[in-house]
Amino acid sequence: MPEPKKPGAKGAKVEAPPADKPAEEHVPGEEPQMSQISGLLVEKPQSVTAIKGKNVTFVAKVDSSQLLRKPNMKWLKGKWMDLGSKAGKHLQFKETYDRNTKIYTYEMTIVKVVDGDAGGYRCEVTSKDKCDSCTFDISVEAAEETQQTNILEAFKRSGDAGEDAGELDFSGLLKKRERKQKEEPEINVDVWEILKNAKPCDYEKIAFEYGITDLRGMLKRLKKMKKVEPKKSDAFLKKLDPAYSVEKGKKIQLSVELADPNAQVKWLRNGQEIKPSAKYIFESVGGIRKLTINKCTLADDAAYECVVGEEKSFTEVFVQEPPVTITKMLDDVHVVVGEKVEFEVEVSDEGANVKWMKDGVELSRDGKYRFKKDGTKHWLIINEATTEDIGTYYVYTSGGESKGELDVEEKELEVLQSIADLTLKAAEQAVFKCEVSDEKVTGKWFKDGVEVIPSDRIKMTHIGRTHKLVIDDVKPEDAGDYTFVPDGYALSLSAKLNFLEIKIDYVPRQEPPKIHLDTTGSFVNKNTIIVVAGNKLRFDVDITGDPPPTVCWKKGDTELSEAEGRVRVETRKNLSCFVIEGAERADEGLYHITVTNPAGEDKADVMVKIVDVPDPPENVKCTGVGEDSASIQWDPPTFDGGVPVKGYLMERKKKGSSRWTKLNFDIYESTTYEAKKMIEGVLYEMRVFAVNGIGMSQPSASSKPFMPIAPTSEPTRLTVEDVTDGTCALKWLPPERIGAGGIDGYIIEYCVEGATEWVQANETPVEKNSYRVRGLPVGEKMLFRVTAVNIAGRSPPAVMAQAVTIREIVERPKIRLPRELRTKYIKRVGEKVNLVIPFQGKPRPVVTWLKDGAPLDTKLVNIRTSDVDTILFIRQAAREHSGQYTLSVQIENMEDKVNLEIQIVDKPGPPIAVTVTDVWGFNAALEWKPPKDNGNCEITGYTIQKADLKTKEWFTVLEHNRRPSCTVSDLVMGNEYTFRVFSENICGMSDDAGISKNTAAIAKTGLQQKQQPYKEKDMCSSPKFITPLMDRSVIAGYSAAISCAVRGYPKPKIIWMKNKMIIGEDPKYLMQNNQGVLTLNIRKPSLFDGGKYTCKAINDLGEDEVECKLVVRVVTEKEEAKK
Repeated sequence: MPEPKKPGAKGAKVEAPPADKPAEEHVPGEEPQMSQISGLLVEKPQSVTAIKGKNVTFVAKVDSSQLLRKPNMKWLKGKWMDLGSKAGKHLQFKETYDRNTKIYTYEMTIVKVVDGDAGGYRCEVTSKDKCDSCTFDISVEAAEETQQTNILEAFKRSGDAGEDAGELDFSGLLKKRERKQKEEPEINVDVWEILKNAKPCDYEKIAFEYGITDLRGMLKRLKKMKKVEPKKSDAFLKKLDPAYSVEKGKKIQLSVELADPNAQVKWLRNGQEIKPSAKYIFESVGGIRKLTINKCTLADDAAYECVVGEEKSFTEVFVQEPPVTITKMLDDVHVVVGEKVEFEVEVSDEGANVKWMKDGVELSRDGKYRFKKDGTKHWLIINEATTEDIGTYYVYTSGGESKGELDVEEKELEVLQSIADLTLKAAEQAVFKCEVSDEKVTGKWFKDGVEVIPSDRIKMTHIGRTHKLVIDDVKPEDAGDYTFVPDGYALSLSAKLNFLEIKIDYVPRQEPPKIHLDTTGSFVNKNTIIVVAGNKLRFDVDITGDPPPTVCWKKGDTELSEAEGRVRVETRKNLSCFVIEGAERADEGLYHITVTNPAGEDKADVMVKIVDVPDPPENVKCTGVGEDSASIQWDPPTFDGGVPVKGYLMERKKKGSSRWTKLNFDIYESTTYEAKKMIEGVLYEMRVFAVNGIGMSQPSASSKPFMPIAPTSEPTRLTVEDVTDGTCALKWLPPERIGAGGIDGYIIEYCVEGATEWVQANETPVEKNSYRVRGLPVGEKMLFRVTAVNIAGRSPPAVMAQAVTIREIVERPKIRLPRELRTKYIKRVGEKVNLVIPFQGKPRPVVTWLKDGAPLDTKLVNIRTSDVDTILFIRQAAREHSGQYTLSVQIENMEDKVNLEIQIVDKPGPPIAVTVTDVWGFNAALEWKPPKDNGNCEITGYTIQKADLKTKEWFTVLEHNRRPSCTVSDLVMGNEYTFRVFSENICGMSDDAGISKNTAAIAKTGLQQKQQPYKEKDMCSSPKFITPLMDRSVIAGYSAAISCAVRGYPKPKIIWMKNKMIIGEDPKYLMQNNQGVLTLNIRKPSLFDGGKYTCKAINDLGEDEVECKLVVRVVTEKEEAKK
């Protein structure tokens, strides 16, 4: 904040702070700066005094040579205001980077400084764990008054005698100064003391009186001055901080501590009470009260207060809006005149606004420029570029800028046909014609450098890319150089017009003209010529007359005088030729030929008729399909080519294929056709050709794809499943013949017996093979029928043979007990029990369950009952679930009962009292008693194990022993044994075993074993083939193998030979030896591989060999045909 100025009226003197401020003094509105962690700023902005209305620029430079990432620069005013969000016309920011010195340069420009720009500023630069900052001030002064622009006007002369009279008076150049009043004694006024003692409503008046412009900074300084003598609060132990800062979109928490933990608080925002919500969350922990503001927006930038009784705690929340940066810069664009231009830029925020400028001028949305936005992407679009659009285009956001160059080139013009020189006689027509590549190009015609002016005799036309200059009745003065110059292009096309003058020295004799038509050749009747379209017509007409007559051809009122082109007239002596190159339909009509000379005139008419192949038929469509056929219909061609249509040819193809198949080779005269021998379920397309006397037309457009398909046969076995009062359940089987169209569903219909009107029961086809018809009249006899539906339509109906009376039928209850439940049902403990027992009876019977004659406890067992069955479900079976269950199904006084025996079994306990009763020789006798817990089922046996007291390893000696005693034999002399016994039932062995209380000791005797001396057997033998090679006959190209077996010790060496030649490391052969089984694999043998193969085995004791014959044969076509 700038220091207070001296008031001019009172002359009061205001104390300014000393030049050397103490450490605790700082610019109002800013916090004391933190100690610099590192000196990133190599050049810092300096405090300045700016002239009001002028621009001022601050420069900061950052050394990034020691940084891993780009530094982040912030410009702030006062304590919290981030200037990055205020970028625009008044505040502009710029950033550059020098790759050589690795220095970033940041510039902040204030355009046209105003009084409100005065105050304290700060720039902060951060990069990961490093930071640096700098403060500077801006003071604003009023602009000085401008002096007179013409200094000579300030000179004056004394006297009234004129310009040269008197002496020069320079007093006009003196600056006008206010006369100083008599100084009053200076009075030192402390403005801050006045403000401290004044009421808040008088602050603005005092600030104006003493020249204070930064009211916000003044208020902050007053708050800090009042903090010097803080008033102790009775309600608050800890008040709110003076100010809080939060980024947009983040949350912030305001906290106070109260002296009374039970006191109630109110939170106010700009004087309005805040209510708890998802945005504002109140917390109370002991004496601490917290206000949490979620997802802060710019609207949350306000003054907040916490009220406890009569005491209040104030604070301010500043919401910082992050600057919008450019993530994708503009690219340079190079286009040709008339092309579309698109500048694309991508910014960091999706809802950000950008500003487009060209050469310092802001662009607006008009007919020339269009702006487009999609998320974070923005486009500047110029529909048709011109050379005026060349320049530099800028895009600005609140936190960055980018620029791109637009270069527009002129489009080159290509000459497709140039002007030709002409040599003409008097009264003839001159036509200069040229053709350029651009239809929009205009131009001018010049003759000998002078622009040609159109008149009745001179005409200029521009049609598409063609420009013409036509001069009728050529005269000698028309001769010269003619030039066509396109507008906007450095290009010109020139040609010369030569005038041919004919002089007649004698007067010949005169003979009236005469036309001699030859009615033979292409004439079908008198004066009519027929020409096939596309062919050339040349019609020669003999002409006589003296002097030679002038020939004029006309079609209607149009004169044909061109000597070049597709339709032209060629004139020779006594002959006029009418030529049409590539005859077209438009050439058809009546042509007039007129010959004149001074002696007279003669006329003749010639009718030219153009015949062509007809147009293609139209509206080819499929009108109906069958199982293997389809009906096709089409419209005749709109133009028959001038010759009656004889008939049509048809083709078809499968959809997706490019191969068309002809359906008829003889001409078919009708416009409907039934195509047969088609495959059901395949999509086809059809096309038709029209044929006349000239030829065949182009194919018609393909018809829409259609599929030959037939309805299914009728459903089968339609029966009644159930009848109640008002409903009837039907079921049936699918049709025997369905076809490729499948079944989309079934339609069910019903009618009263004797009536003829069938009523549809279901609105949409049902997919199941059953359906219950509802809403039927009770007591009526009804007929039913079912129809299958697919893409081809409805099938024939399946009709119920007899009428059904709609009435509830009483049916005696009957339980259908499953086979596995007719005997005792056994399950293990922990297993799931799920019994489904069907029953029948009408109306719905009452189901009752009993266990051991008492009602069933539903807490232990779950029962679910439907119309046709009942389910008993136990999630985890326990022994208490065992017992006799009784199921009762009752309808009125009729009842049916069944009993179920459910047994839940578990593993048994261990046997008890295991005792060794006797020991003799190598035997021991054991006895025990059955276990106390048999697992709720019969003990099926016992398993006995023994263990030597030395090793203590258990070995099973007997399994499934049914008696509670056994004899263990084959014990080892000198060892002492203990025994254990496991009990068994249908669930398995018991988890624990009964261990014998005593042991069995096997005493040693005087027996001694006499061992026989060991004699090692000699295993050496010579090789001997135990399985020989067998002759083989194999097919060429199929891999084959021959094998044999050999024995011998030491292991013999194996050698394979073909025709007594050793087979080496040939990749065609693979030799294997698996435990004496020898195999030779031959890969894809040919005729060359046939012959005699030998296998030889050799060791130190001898050798042996076997051989076989391999025949390779080639399969003939007859053998393949038999296969």
